[in-house]
Amino acid sequence: MSIVGKSDVGKTTVLEGVVAELAARGYVVATCKHHAHEVDIDVAGKDSWRHARAGARVVMVASPSQLVTIRRLEEELSLDDIAAEAERAGCDLLVTEGFKRTARVRIEVVRRARSRELISAPSELVAIVTDDEGIDAPGVPRFSLGDRVALADFVEREFLRGVRDGD
Repeated sequence: MSIVGKSDVGKTTVLEGVVAELAARGYVVATCKHHAHEVDIDVAGKDSWRHARAGARVVMVASPSQLVTIRRLEEELSLDDIAAEAERAGCDLLVTEGFKRTARVRIEVVRRARSRELISAPSELVAIVTDDEGIDAPGVPRFSLGDRVALADFVEREFLRGVRDGD
């Protein structure tokens, strides 16, 4: 499931809300933010950065409470590959931010102050989160920007049915 929309509409805020609500309900949630450009999350000069610059293809940083893995790729992973990584890690659900062209399951965020148009066709959406009643998307469930409980209820009902009882 991917949270999509134009920049500065509140995608991250919506993602944070639904993830927090689902985590509070006991689900194990993975997230992935799509970035269209090269991103280096490692800090220049730190040991792990030096390991990568020395030629390591995979660099891991372990602490008592975290394991961070940075892996160089030959090509961008598909959403299916990323979802498989989350599943191998024992997650119940992967929520992505972005992937507006490749995500098959999209929830679009539209904020009236930023835009009054969808970037997706209504047929590509499973839901809309908006403060604009004028958005035309017949048959697509609609949630208000601040209603993370109702959105989490929807996600739980549509995508997590049977997760807890082993179905």
